[in-house]
Amino acid sequence: MKTAEYFDVIIVGSGPAGSSAAKRACDAGLSVAVLDKAKFPRDKLCGGLFTGRSQKALRSIFDRDVTDDLFLTSRHMRFLASGKVLADIPDAPAVHLTMRREFDKMLHDRAVAAGARAFLGVVVTGFDVPASVVTLKSGQTLRYGVLIGADGVNSFVARELYGRAFNPETIGFGLEVEDPLTPERDGAVEVDFDAAQWGYGWSFPKRKTATVGVGGINFRNADMKSNMARYVDQVGADASLRYKGQYLPFGDYRKRPGRGNILLAGDAAGLVDPITGEGIALAMESGALAAEAAQTAILQEKQHAAFPIYRAALKPIHDDLKQARLWRMVMFPDATQAHFKRAFSKRSELQRKYLELLAGEVGYADLRSDLMQRLPKLVWRLATHRLGFSRTS
Repeated sequence: MKTAEYFDVIIVGSGPAGSSAAKRACDAGLSVAVLDKAKFPRDKLCGGLFTGRSQKALRSIFDRDVTDDLFLTSRHMRFLASGKVLADIPDAPAVHLTMRREFDKMLHDRAVAAGARAFLGVVVTGFDVPASVVTLKSGQTLRYGVLIGADGVNSFVARELYGRAFNPETIGFGLEVEDPLTPERDGAVEVDFDAAQWGYGWSFPKRKTATVGVGGINFRNADMKSNMARYVDQVGADASLRYKGQYLPFGDYRKRPGRGNILLAGDAAGLVDPITGEGIALAMESGALAAEAAQTAILQEKQHAAFPIYRAALKPIHDDLKQARLWRMVMFPDATQAHFKRAFSKRSELQRKYLELLAGEVGYADLRSDLMQRLPKLVWRLATHRLGFSRTS
């Protein structure tokens, strides 16, 4: 029997998390294999909003900046509720928009150029966890020191570890179309807080199209197709376009994203901001952290210590997501949503903080004091709503 080829790090999935892990691991001198069932370029359901935090991660990991060949830059933000404008901000901090088909290929190519061995168009069918062996559908086997599961919301690696990749009731679901650009569009980045329950709708301009979609917590949106049809009509998109659908892992991140020498990164670990929808930056950051944890464990010849090292490194990201979940309780419940929208439309300070989050200029820790000031009113509104009382303002 042919001996299985060994790699210090095997990465399943070559999206932003996987390619970032591969690039960082190769830069550290580790032998790396990256496995993906797709061949690049490939399509990915994603609004493609590339925030300031994403820009920092791209620069840090790939030594690349935002350029016109892959990104459209906009400073015009518009926030709505059921089509009614809450705030129209033509001079917002810059955000960038990209097509994941092109962006992910660029990241994958850079990881391969750094030394990663690519296995594309392959299907992983199993792991021998005690032996640290991964098996492909072809029958080929590969051995690893550390395995990184960066294979998205439907992660096979997560299913092997936990029995299922996620709880479909507690995470999000989204629908999306790519609408051809028309002269009527003014290039604004639009977010509608009413397009879905515990979520939002988005219309994001790109270089050739506008990405139009809706997404929200799955169990709170019994008929997402109807939500999407209403939003498509609202923004004037082509109603004949076929929707793309995908689960979105926001709001239910894994507290223990891995075990021993197996780590989960990006969407596979549920690392998506439930307020801004930020996923690309967290994917790149977590992929790099997973690679660094793998490097440390391998140098110590304690590969099974990779997970505790990684989990400790992830703590700032987890803390941010905890704060985001608290803010979500201000924005989305029926008892508080109307108050939030009124405050957002009237208070430039609240708008500014939201924009600073998107621009990567602040994190949720920077907003903690503001949240603490709002908690007493939040608790009162939620309590009175559940008890069936009403309160006049």
